[in-house]
Amino acid sequence: MSSKKNTKFKDLVKGNEPVLVDFYATWCGPCKQLSPVVDSVKADLKGKMRVLKVDVDKKKTVSNKYKIKSLPTLAIFQNGKIIWRESGMKTKSQLLNIANHYLNESIAPTSSQSAEPTKKESWFRKLF
Repeated sequence: MSSKKNTKFKDLVKGNEPVLVDFYATWCGPCKQLSPVVDSVKADLKGKMRVLKVDVDKKKTVSNKYKIKSLPTLAIFQNGKIIWRESGMKTKSQLLNIANHYLNESIAPTSSQSAEPTKKESWFRKLF
Protein backbone atom coordinates (compact mmCIF):
# COMPACT_ATOMS: atom_id res chain seq x y z
CA MET A 1 0.00 0.00 0.00
CA SER A 2 2.60 2.52 0.99
CA SER A 3 6.31 2.60 1.62
CA LYS A 4 5.54 4.17 5.00
CA LYS A 5 4.35 1.20 7.05
CA ASN A 6 3.09 3.39 9.91
CA THR A 7 0.90 5.59 7.71
CA LYS A 8 -2.75 4.68 8.06
CA PHE A 9 -4.99 4.38 5.02
CA LYS A 10 -7.39 7.05 6.31
CA ASP A 11 -4.48 9.50 6.56
CA LEU A 12 -3.49 8.81 2.95
CA VAL A 13 -6.97 9.57 1.56
CA LYS A 14 -8.13 12.38 3.85
CA GLY A 15 -6.69 15.30 1.89
CA ASN A 16 -8.43 17.64 -0.52
CA GLU A 17 -6.52 16.16 -3.46
CA PRO A 18 -8.14 13.10 -5.09
CA VAL A 19 -6.47 9.70 -4.50
CA LEU A 20 -6.96 6.75 -6.84
CA VAL A 21 -7.04 3.40 -5.01
CA ASP A 22 -6.80 -0.05 -6.61
CA PHE A 23 -8.28 -2.71 -4.31
CA TYR A 24 -6.86 -6.06 -5.45
CA ALA A 25 -5.84 -9.56 -4.37
CA THR A 26 -2.76 -11.49 -5.45
CA TRP A 27 -4.86 -14.53 -6.44
CA CYS A 28 -7.26 -12.49 -8.64
CA GLY A 29 -6.69 -12.95 -12.39
CA PRO A 30 -8.34 -9.68 -13.51
CA CYS A 31 -6.38 -7.85 -10.78
CA LYS A 32 -3.16 -9.18 -12.29
CA GLN A 33 -4.25 -7.92 -15.71
CA LEU A 34 -5.16 -4.50 -14.33
CA SER A 35 -1.96 -4.07 -12.32
CA PRO A 36 0.28 -2.87 -15.22
CA VAL A 37 -2.48 -0.49 -16.32
CA VAL A 38 -2.64 1.04 -12.82
CA ASP A 39 1.18 1.24 -12.69
CA SER A 40 1.23 3.08 -16.02
CA VAL A 41 -1.53 5.45 -14.89
CA LYS A 42 0.40 6.08 -11.67
CA ALA A 43 3.46 7.07 -13.69
CA ASP A 44 1.36 9.39 -15.90
CA LEU A 45 -0.32 11.03 -12.88
CA LYS A 46 2.87 11.46 -10.84
CA GLY A 47 2.75 14.83 -9.14
CA LYS A 48 -0.95 15.27 -9.94
CA MET A 49 -2.74 12.44 -8.12
CA ARG A 50 -1.61 9.85 -5.61
CA VAL A 51 -2.26 6.25 -6.71
CA LEU A 52 -2.39 3.50 -4.10
CA LYS A 53 -2.76 -0.27 -4.29
CA VAL A 54 -4.46 -2.06 -1.41
CA ASP A 55 -4.21 -5.85 -1.08
CA VAL A 56 -7.61 -6.75 0.40
CA ASP A 57 -6.20 -9.90 2.01
CA LYS A 58 -3.55 -7.93 3.91
CA LYS A 59 -5.73 -4.91 4.71
CA LYS A 60 -9.00 -6.60 5.68
CA THR A 61 -10.12 -3.76 7.94
CA VAL A 62 -9.87 -1.28 5.06
CA SER A 63 -11.61 -3.57 2.57
CA ASN A 64 -14.37 -4.34 5.10
CA LYS A 65 -14.88 -0.67 5.95
CA TYR A 66 -15.43 0.20 2.28
CA LYS A 67 -17.39 -3.01 1.58
CA ILE A 68 -15.09 -4.27 -1.17
CA LYS A 69 -16.91 -7.36 -2.47
CA SER A 70 -15.74 -7.46 -6.10
CA LEU A 71 -12.21 -7.46 -7.45
CA PRO A 72 -10.63 -5.48 -8.84
CA THR A 73 -12.34 -2.40 -7.44
CA LEU A 74 -11.07 1.07 -8.24
CA ALA A 75 -12.06 4.09 -6.19
CA ILE A 76 -11.20 7.75 -6.00
CA PHE A 77 -11.16 9.28 -2.53
CA GLN A 78 -11.26 12.94 -1.63
CA ASN A 79 -11.47 14.34 1.89
CA GLY A 80 -11.60 10.77 3.21
CA LYS A 81 -14.71 9.85 1.23
CA ILE A 82 -15.25 7.85 -1.93
CA ILE A 83 -16.29 10.17 -4.76
CA TRP A 84 -16.09 7.53 -7.52
CA ARG A 85 -16.01 3.73 -7.45
CA GLU A 86 -16.25 0.90 -9.98
CA SER A 87 -15.40 -2.76 -10.07
CA GLY A 88 -13.91 -4.50 -13.07
CA MET A 89 -11.39 -3.84 -15.77
CA LYS A 90 -10.51 -0.45 -17.18
CA THR A 91 -8.20 0.52 -20.00
CA LYS A 92 -5.46 3.04 -19.42
CA SER A 93 -7.32 5.71 -21.39
CA GLN A 94 -10.56 5.08 -19.45
CA LEU A 95 -8.75 5.33 -16.14
CA LEU A 96 -6.86 8.47 -17.15
CA ASN A 97 -10.11 10.11 -18.32
CA ILE A 98 -11.78 9.32 -15.00
CA ALA A 99 -8.77 10.53 -12.98
CA ASN A 100 -8.49 13.74 -15.02
CA HIS A 101 -12.21 14.41 -14.57
CA TYR A 102 -11.82 14.33 -10.78
CA LEU A 103 -8.56 16.26 -10.90
CA ASN A 104 -10.36 19.04 -12.78
CA GLU A 105 -13.20 18.99 -10.23
CA SER A 106 -10.77 19.29 -7.34
CA ILE A 107 -9.50 22.68 -8.48
CA ALA A 108 -10.14 25.29 -5.80
CA PRO A 109 -13.81 26.22 -5.78
CA THR A 110 -14.92 29.63 -6.93
CA SER A 111 -17.38 31.67 -4.93
CA SER A 112 -20.28 30.03 -6.80
CA GLN A 113 -19.05 26.50 -6.01
CA SER A 114 -19.15 24.76 -2.66
CA ALA A 115 -16.04 23.28 -1.11
CA GLU A 116 -17.80 19.89 -0.82
CA PRO A 117 -17.25 17.44 -3.70
CA THR A 118 -20.33 16.98 -5.83
CA LYS A 119 -22.11 13.67 -5.48
CA LYS A 120 -22.86 11.83 -8.69
CA GLU A 121 -26.47 10.79 -8.90
CA SER A 122 -26.94 7.29 -10.23
CA TRP A 123 -28.93 6.67 -13.39
CA PHE A 124 -31.27 4.48 -11.32
CA ARG A 125 -32.08 7.28 -8.88
CA LYS A 126 -32.83 9.64 -11.77
CA LEU A 127 -35.59 7.30 -12.91
CA PHE A 128 -37.49 7.60 -9.63
